[in-house]
Amino acid sequence: MSSTQFNAGQAHGQTQEKAEQWMDSAKDTMNQAHDKAREAAENTQGQAQQTREETAGFLQQTGEQVVNMAQGAIDGVKNSLGMGEKK
Repeated sequence: MSSTQFNAGQAHGQTQEKAEQWMDSAKDTMNQAHDKAREAAENTQGQAQQTREETAGFLQQTGEQVVNMAQGAIDGVKNSLGMGEKK
């Protein structure tokens, strides 16, 4: 084998090794990005669930307030018409 062939073979081997290192690095980067995206999705899902629960509680309280106000208005009208309970 001539020196030129040896050098060419050595360069090819080094290039192949470097390409494999780059591929491994790219795979690691991809896996890290995947993990971060999954974590972000889980966090977003948890925040959405918490927001739904808070909204449901707020709507329930608001509904109860509206019912109480309506009942107060009905009682007021009944009292003014003389149909309400006298205490």
